[in-house]
Amino acid sequence: MGAAESSSKLGGSVHDFVVKDVRGNDVELSRYKGKVLLIVNVASRCGLANSNYTEMGQLYEKYREKGLEILAFPCNQFAGQEPDSDEKIVEFACDRFQAQFPIFRKVDVNGNNAAPLYKFLKSERGGLFGERIKWNFTKFLVDKEGHVMNRYAPTWSPLGIENDIKKLLEV
Repeated sequence: MGAAESSSKLGGSVHDFVVKDVRGNDVELSRYKGKVLLIVNVASRCGLANSNYTEMGQLYEKYREKGLEILAFPCNQFAGQEPDSDEKIVEFACDRFQAQFPIFRKVDVNGNNAAPLYKFLKSERGGLFGERIKWNFTKFLVDKEGHVMNRYAPTWSPLGIENDIKKLLEV
């Protein structure tokens, strides 16, 4: 799979990008202005899926009404752990974990075909491997103005980000 974004240039904020939903429709991330975002590359067959999906769901339920949005981007670049179609991925997340947050079209997060949004996220907050995404469930926390505030390793618990989310939500 290649980049799912229709935008081809790096923007000044996350809100400058357009991504594809699972049906192939454009979604302007500017619709999330004023919201705190947790952007995560997900994979159904990853060993980290159970804890991450469960905890992301808990955070979303607790803070959605206060302005948190979790944006999940399936990715099959790590040990082929997200091989299914976009529709099956959504079905899995919704049936198994009752995911209520948006799940977008599958993207690449590394390499020449990396989604423009992910190129931007990585350029704003590098990680242990520089700009490269290490594994499934790397998380980026974005403030209400679309600025990337932090990056969290795949093994970092979503509930471990709760205090950072609360600060940005001002709750």
